[in-house]
Amino acid sequence: MGSDAELIRGLTKSAFPMRDHPNLTPQTAAAIESVFHLYDPPLWLVTSRAGERRGGLIANSATRVSIVAELPRMLVAIAKHHHTWELIESSGRFALHLLPSAHLDAVWRFGVATGHVTDKLAGLDLGETPDGNPLYPEAAAWLDCRVEARLDTGDRTAYLAEILGGRTLTQGPVLTLAGLLRGAPPERRAELDRLYAKDQAIDAAAIQAWRRETRRG
Repeated sequence: MGSDAELIRGLTKSAFPMRDHPNLTPQTAAAIESVFHLYDPPLWLVTSRAGERRGGLIANSATRVSIVAELPRMLVAIAKHHHTWELIESSGRFALHLLPSAHLDAVWRFGVATGHVTDKLAGLDLGETPDGNPLYPEAAAWLDCRVEARLDTGDRTAYLAEILGGRTLTQGPVLTLAGLLRGAPPERRAELDRLYAKDQAIDAAAIQAWRRETRRG
């Protein structure tokens, strides 16, 4: 089995390599890629509700952005083509969940199916956070978040959110990207690779369109 960096690189190798960018030399592209693969991001389950609609997805883009204990904040970027993005846009709130390291089933439930055609939360013994977000019952920990600001990046919306509350439910390691790739059976890994490539194509087109539009402005 390879290193965690090799595992992550195997999934995230772009269908649109950075060396094809006219402003990047092959050496620069290789250097950027090596930086990205030095760390192993945790996987977050993001849930939200807007009226009777609800949903969730798996993200690795959430990060703490305040060191002020009295003013905790998170930043998370959600791709616009996801159902959960629509829910956050409508409600202005979401919950972030860390998952136990062995809990790969949550990834298959929330990271493979689309909320546009199926209720990913159906059949679960759900709770509700104090701010009204779906609370995943098998989370290791959760945070209640309310959107304070948005940034359109073309393919995604980056949400700056205040943290209203949270709780640690279990002790122990949490699921990370490398942990997912180590534990995924071959057929699931192939499915993840396929979906990742599909999302790359969607994101690349959105980023390029956004850049053309902003540079015209």
